Amino acid sequence: MNDKKNTFAKDKAKRSFLFSIMASSTCILSNLSVGTANAIQLSGIHVIIVGAGVSGLAAAQNLKSQGAKVTILESKNRIGGRLFTDYTLGAPFEVGAGWIHGPSSKNPIKKLAKQIDAKTFVTDDENFVLYDTNGNHVSDKKFREIDRKWQSILSQIDDELENTDIRSLEEVISKKFPGKLKDPLISWAFSAYTEFDQGGPIEEISAYFHDEGDAFEGKDVILPDGYDRILEPLSQNLDIKLEHAVNKIAYGGDGVTISCNQKDFFADYVVCSVPLGVLKNQTIEFNPPLPKKYQNKINRLGFGSVTKIAFKFNEAFWDPEVQYFGIASSIKGRWNLWLNYQTFCQQNIIMGLSMGSYAKIADKMGVPEMTNDALSVLKSVWGEAVSNPSGVICTNWSEDAETLGAYSYPKSKNTPSDFDGLADGISGDYYKTLFLCGEHTTFDYAGTLHGAYMTGIWAAEAIMEEERP
Repeated sequence: MNDKKNTFAKDKAKRSFLFSIMASSTCILSNLSVGTANAIQLSGIHVIIVGAGVSGLAAAQNLKSQGAKVTILESKNRIGGRLFTDYTLGAPFEVGAGWIHGPSSKNPIKKLAKQIDAKTFVTDDENFVLYDTNGNHVSDKKFREIDRKWQSILSQIDDELENTDIRSLEEVISKKFPGKLKDPLISWAFSAYTEFDQGGPIEEISAYFHDEGDAFEGKDVILPDGYDRILEPLSQNLDIKLEHAVNKIAYGGDGVTISCNQKDFFADYVVCSVPLGVLKNQTIEFNPPLPKKYQNKINRLGFGSVTKIAFKFNEAFWDPEVQYFGIASSIKGRWNLWLNYQTFCQQNIIMGLSMGSYAKIADKMGVPEMTNDALSVLKSVWGEAVSNPSGVICTNWSEDAETLGAYSYPKSKNTPSDFDGLADGISGDYYKTLFLCGEHTTFDYAGTLHGAYMTGIWAAEAIMEEERP
């Protein structure tokens, strides 16, 4: 490993160490420790939280436990943000976050699930069947070979690149491994694995930083009774005002003024937990404008989409024992990964995903067009056995005006500080009055629900540590 990589590895280790210390305070909400000094310090302090997603709720609970008055303003008619469960098919369909990634004892989302005794199901990444572009089954031997080639390419890139390399993953692969991405199965692996993991296209994802984040240990799990159950303890006893769309945040002086479609609110601090897409779109006006270094980071960061569609059929035409089906569709990212619900529930439901560049194409489709598009991919494998579905649910996060994407990722010119720097409080005239939080404000845990949760806790801690005149 070269010197520059050694330097970044040390920085990353330092960041991870600091994050682990901070994460240790991310205890289960019912056991939050209220220090007397902090409780007195925040008594009489009013904090506005913009956004009732997981990061905003976590910040609110932590601040409330320390004696602050907390008001949450949420533009939607529900809480949860990008955590939303739809039950209309007879089984939970996770519109947003679907897995607890790395469900170790250190993962705060796993702690929340344990707190409410949520049933968990370990997804088996080895229980996988792959089909080629002609709909033919790929042998287990060939599948293992594809997986090995994918890992080998990434390993060589990781060993050879310096952290100053600003190229995209696609650029580096095309340069170092000419023609590899023309192999439909190799291309499928980079989409179904890497693009899905990062939430963006390999044409934009940073070749160096895409896999430099941190992660908790353990095989990913789903909550077969619904992920939204964890919102119960997170939202308990909070003052949440729904359908309050914030359009302006004025900060500075000795407090903040928050303007929304209902009325103005005044407070000592504001925690802005809106998605990165909203910040990029500048839907909310900041007065004064965000410092240039913040806005530049926001503009540089990647914010992609992953599109889901769930079909319910009267009868299953697929193998009920297989967890995942991969289909190397002719267009990279087009409905190339399918999750079989029958492995964890009794419903004949199969859920398809589109990722990378194709996700935003799919997001623009109406339900009939998306249905036909996804069914045509299924028919490329199962032919006439694919009947008309009895129920359909689909997502389009990049078209949701209150979100404008699914989750953040490092683009080719990003560095970890582009993420982490957004978590630094922004000064008013006398003290920092504006704080940002959300999965886009942590490099190590970007794109995860536990990352969102942890940044909410950190924002609350930053306010507690702020020295006021």
